[in-house]
Amino acid sequence: MLKRELVTRGFDGHVRVMSAGIAPYARDGALVSLDTRLALRDDGIHLGEEATSTDLKRHPELLEQADLVIAMTSAQAADLLRLFPQASALPVHTLRSFAGEQGDIEDPFEKGDLVFAEVREEIKRLIPVLTDQIIGLDLILDD
Repeated sequence: MLKRELVTRGFDGHVRVMSAGIAPYARDGALVSLDTRLALRDDGIHLGEEATSTDLKRHPELLEQADLVIAMTSAQAADLLRLFPQASALPVHTLRSFAGEQGDIEDPFEKGDLVFAEVREEIKRLIPVLTDQIIGLDLILDD
């Protein structure tokens, strides 16, 4: 959703957006869950069959390439800083805190399609604010 918003605003290619999990059940190379695919498809985002997940524990180099880390929950942000001390050099926020709100975006894993849809809508509501914040940072590179 963030990538789509950046493209809509003309920032395609200016910001690299990556997603990686740190939960104990995160599996590098696993297919993106059907619930996630369906929730995104219902919002017009179609993931290809080749779309897989990334486990940050297997790819810590992604943090070396990052300018900013956005977690869904404060527990995830704390786990990130505990598991990856190098992340303390980066701004680490939750999605809500970066958007100027309090609270977490809870993981809908194994909670069914209605919860996935609710989470999608909450993230969708925050994406424009998140994009405003990212665009306002001096991280945007000129081509």
